[in-house]
Amino acid sequence: MSKVSYDVKFDLDKVRNIGIIAHIDAGKTTTTERLLYFTGQKHKVGEVHDGQATTDFMDEEKDRGITIMSAAVTCFWNYRGDDYRVNIIDPPGHVDFTAEVERSLRVLDGAAVIFDGKMGVEPQSETVWRQASKYGVPRICFVNKLNLVGGDFLMSLDTIKERLSNKAVAIWLPIGKESKLRGFVDLLEKKAYTYESVQDQELKEEEIPAEMQENVEKYSEELIEKIAEQDDSLMEKYLNGEELSLDEMLSGLRKGVINGTLYPVMGGDSRTPVVTKFLDMVSQCLPSPVDIDAIQGVDPKTEEEIERKTNEEGPFSALLFKIVNDPHIGNLSYIRVYSGKITAGSYVYNSTKGVKERVGRLIMMHANQREEVKELGAGGIGAVVGLKDSTTGDTLCDEKQQIILEQIQFSDPVVSQAIEPVTKSDEDKLSEALAKLVKEDPTIRVQSDEETAQTIISGMGELHLEILIGRLKSEFGVSANVGRPQVAYRETITKSADAEGRYIKQSGGRGQYGHCNIKIEPNERGAGFEFHDKIKGGVIPKEFIPSIKKGVEEVMNTGVIAGYPVVDLTVTVYDGSYHEVDSSESAFKIAGSMAFKDGCKKADPVLLEPIMFVEVIAPEEFMGDVTGSLSSKRGVINNTETRGGLQVVSALVPLAELFGYTTHLRSITSGRGNATMEMSHYAEVPKNILEEIIENKG
Repeated sequence: MSKVSYDVKFDLDKVRNIGIIAHIDAGKTTTTERLLYFTGQKHKVGEVHDGQATTDFMDEEKDRGITIMSAAVTCFWNYRGDDYRVNIIDPPGHVDFTAEVERSLRVLDGAAVIFDGKMGVEPQSETVWRQASKYGVPRICFVNKLNLVGGDFLMSLDTIKERLSNKAVAIWLPIGKESKLRGFVDLLEKKAYTYESVQDQELKEEEIPAEMQENVEKYSEELIEKIAEQDDSLMEKYLNGEELSLDEMLSGLRKGVINGTLYPVMGGDSRTPVVTKFLDMVSQCLPSPVDIDAIQGVDPKTEEEIERKTNEEGPFSALLFKIVNDPHIGNLSYIRVYSGKITAGSYVYNSTKGVKERVGRLIMMHANQREEVKELGAGGIGAVVGLKDSTTGDTLCDEKQQIILEQIQFSDPVVSQAIEPVTKSDEDKLSEALAKLVKEDPTIRVQSDEETAQTIISGMGELHLEILIGRLKSEFGVSANVGRPQVAYRETITKSADAEGRYIKQSGGRGQYGHCNIKIEPNERGAGFEFHDKIKGGVIPKEFIPSIKKGVEEVMNTGVIAGYPVVDLTVTVYDGSYHEVDSSESAFKIAGSMAFKDGCKKADPVLLEPIMFVEVIAPEEFMGDVTGSLSSKRGVINNTETRGGLQVVSALVPLAELFGYTTHLRSITSGRGNATMEMSHYAEVPKNILEEIIENKG
């Protein structure tokens, strides 16, 4: 299909906003490249390993051959006589950049999940699947790399059913295996499609191989039964022994995918023309913006729940899900429009911040290429130039009909390190660059350590911070020295305690008086901080309660054991007293901090450390060394299994023990072992380790 201008209008039911999501190295970006090539958006295929992929346009991505930042591209496809516009977001696969996947899924209507056919379901496959489930995103599946040694479609299908969903069902069966892979049988059409080589432009239709007939019948029957379950009329026909037509099956399949009751699974080598049939299934199965339920939000004035339906006639509402700093035009604010439309040169209202913003220009992005458009309507994804105060997660809307959409929640960072510019003259440049990167990536935190006067950066992992340092140099020209990575420990309490804070100061002139009684109680892990006001009879005036809370929060930020933030507890202020003249906000703030410090010490405080879920894949001959190394790092081994001819060990290991682990693993497995890790939970630090941490901190 020839290139189409982005400004061409498409009916909303012919628009697909999809994400290609996967575990790292499953072939996600390569798949996107082939989709662009076969839809005529590119005349030459860009290879990831050559640094030529359209969606991996940053220097760091080209150098490392991985996706770091989500890229948006658009292609156009003709399916069964209708033209479709497919907006694709290609987010990263590495767990350190999971926030990119999170915010992409928040604004997409559907997703294609890519699996490595040698490995089946991998740890990050499970993570992205959970994220998609969280946002109710319909999915189709593609098992890739079946042309490689160990590629096994049925094994991968089984792992999808076992570890992700028993609603997964094969709609293709690959023809041939590993190096002899040459196409697939479409179980819906009962037709075989083949190709001779990766260079082929089209698939050929041929007879189903005789040796596959039995399997085709078996998996075809399972597919038809699952499709029939999606619709009463289809089930009645099926039970009466009548054959379902292709149109009926396609209709039932679409209904199941959109309802989240079916996950069709395809498989092959995504470098070949099989991706054209994959695009057919994107068009057929994944929802359009009008298939999605109305978006929910709240009225900022009344706090009542309201909704917006997907149509251009309604009041404008959009979610800002990503900000990118463009060296030529400044901030690009990526938005998903849910209702109404936005026009270049107009004004919109940021209901999250309560400010009016001017829309300078509207841009449709094609990775780092852009095409200006005059307007962006409901169901559209594009970028706005000119927004000054808006940040990730903000809602943009019509000022007269305001709404605040649900914000995107991001995990807290787990690794920190000190950073300083190589030269004094670069101090201001470093601050400015970090401020821009923080605006882009909500999982990066920057703070000053008052004791050491150092700047501390925090992120989701070693690679995350490594990339951040690389971007400072390549994009902003700032060279920096960094300290060793440090674990983001947390403190919490294990029992309830009552405490009193009394601050009295008399030294000539007006005195200071603040007095409060608080109860502190443990909260569930991950439940955060809660503050309750149970003062009766005005023993502490209402205006001083926020000051007590502020005093509590200040101590929470600096901790009581080893200087780490205190988390997951409830504080209730229930009694106290005040002085008509001497009481002040500052006195009650100090009283609140005194009470909290005292209460924490009584409540058996403990230090928490991040525990990572680690999966190591290596040949069997290295298993003794692998399990031994994990155990020596305070790891608890959960499971060992065989996958794709290799041994897979999964374990829970404290993050503090994992710095430099990938290098160590390469060393003990002669370069043949791989590890993936993702945050699992926080757990109490053993006493002997705690003493070490406090000593080092001191």
